[in-house]
Amino acid sequence: MPDNITYMSIPVGVRTGGVYVEIDHTKAVRGLPQMERKLLVLGQRLPAGKTAALVPSRILNADDAATQYGRGSMLHAMARALDTVKNRYGLIDVYAVALDDLPAGVAASGTITLTGAVTKPGVFTAWIGGERVRAAASIGDTNAALAAKLADAINANADLPVTASAAAGVVNVACRHKGDAGNGMELSVAYYDEDALPEGVTAVCANLAGGAGNPDVGAALAAVAEDWFYSIVSPYSDGATLSALEADMDGRWGGMNMRTGHVFTARDGTHAQLTTWGAARNSPHVSAWGLKGCPTWAPVRAAAWAGVCEFHGAIDPALPLRAVEVPGVLAPRLKDRFSRNERELLLRDGISSTVVDSGGKIILERVITTYQKSPFGMDDESLLRLETKWTADYYRYAVRSRIALRFPRHKLANDGINVSPGQALVTPSIIRAELIALHRELEFAGIVEDTEQFKRDLILMRSDADVDRVNAVLPPNLVNQFVTFAAAVQYRL
Repeated sequence: MPDNITYMSIPVGVRTGGVYVEIDHTKAVRGLPQMERKLLVLGQRLPAGKTAALVPSRILNADDAATQYGRGSMLHAMARALDTVKNRYGLIDVYAVALDDLPAGVAASGTITLTGAVTKPGVFTAWIGGERVRAAASIGDTNAALAAKLADAINANADLPVTASAAAGVVNVACRHKGDAGNGMELSVAYYDEDALPEGVTAVCANLAGGAGNPDVGAALAAVAEDWFYSIVSPYSDGATLSALEADMDGRWGGMNMRTGHVFTARDGTHAQLTTWGAARNSPHVSAWGLKGCPTWAPVRAAAWAGVCEFHGAIDPALPLRAVEVPGVLAPRLKDRFSRNERELLLRDGISSTVVDSGGKIILERVITTYQKSPFGMDDESLLRLETKWTADYYRYAVRSRIALRFPRHKLANDGINVSPGQALVTPSIIRAELIALHRELEFAGIVEDTEQFKRDLILMRSDADVDRVNAVLPPNLVNQFVTFAAAVQYRL
């Protein structure tokens, strides 16, 4: 029989008597909940890796990634970028799901063509996807000899995601992986002012191209279907891959799954190419970073960018993702940097933007999603800003946590019931008061504002269709980001 106080484990009518005291943890947690956030990296492995494809695994650091997925693999390169971010900022919990190369795929390749012969000893410097490689240039070295030295230096660096060979003064550089992710990887012989070719030698570089056939990410998504990863790094930005990721994230965002995920990818291109590509996409669950002429390989750039956004978003989802450095990424050369007007147009077409400071560091300007239009084709900014999406999701998480913790095993009745205060029973007015109290806590933490408006507009009632259910419409006013200050200087003489 029920008593005037509900216990979780102590029954009524114990005839042998005794002193029984249970531990009830349901009121122990105070304050706002801490959301567990993990970052997932998708990418290709090498056959030497010890972790099989499609097996989710935590990555502790780049050396761990080298063991699991092969040194010089795409995943190893991305893990190295994330190490740079973690060393700059702090802890990020990183996992990966490896993919094998598509058997029918084609690896991208490029060339460095040398002419002349060395007339003065020096150092030959090459840049491979933003990584520096150097070879000794001895007096009298022919272009063929110097090309062979450079190919040997490239192959000696096992961390590079490429291999090289030389013939007749031409260094042939090939991506270790098949697929179009290798396309656009920059080959260069100069980035810094001091990068000068040895006297007597000239070089012509052709970036990697011709790669085709990315792996299918569907199996990777299936492998993590029951887990929750808040940020996902995609080294691929082709339509088929992003469409699959968008569909998966749509399902996770919904009210029955509620395991929000957000995809970060990076893309190379001219301004026209990037705006055309961005205007053709429309998802609140993908952010794309577009640059022209960035030396750092796009998958590496995507990993660094995702790591920075994930770290700062986990601290406070409403803080602007702005004025924050993306470490480990080489800035485009001055001639390739987008102007303010060009960046404004990129942002209008769903491409996130960065700037370069006077020291050559890349700094976040605006991080947006590719969401631009409603399902009916109307302009819609409701989920354009990543901070808005993440703030709304944290609000949802806070509500879920509060209701689940406060009322884990409660009976439900209408308001006005004459019941003992010790009963595990809840009414709509009790839930309403809890939601208003939570809103005040969130307001104090700078997540929402205007609790009085929330109280006025909150709708909460028992369901007409299900006697065990309470329905609610929650109308929080999310805080915004301080991005622009405008003023007119009206001076006096």
